[in-house]
Amino acid sequence: MFQGLRTVIYHVPPGDLPKAVEWFTSVAGHPPYFNEPFYVGFEVGGYELGVWPDDKRPGSVSTYWGTPDITAEYARLLALGAKPNEEITDVGDGIRVASFFTPFDNVVGIIENPHFKAGHGG
Repeated sequence: MFQGLRTVIYHVPPGDLPKAVEWFTSVAGHPPYFNEPFYVGFEVGGYELGVWPDDKRPGSVSTYWGTPDITAEYARLLALGAKPNEEITDVGDGIRVASFFTPFDNVVGIIENPHFKAGHGG
């Protein structure tokens, strides 16, 4: 089951990543807690604002709903008619993500993050 929204990721052209990081630093009021060429993450009010250099989807937004068991939730969503978009992937530190298409062609992401505590960062 969904536990609530966890992460919003803004996709930017790879060449714009430095400008995007500077802009989101101004918006958030502090620098990112994670800053790598492949992903930048800001903690904002206990949730994650991500910036992802992506030349395939610039200008798009990805959202991820929290779940305590991504394997079970992914199977449940497929049984309810969802179609796979991105298979379950371990992105490091015990965090796993996946995404799917709803029957209405929306892309929805799910994330299992054992470190997340709503309202306390992560």
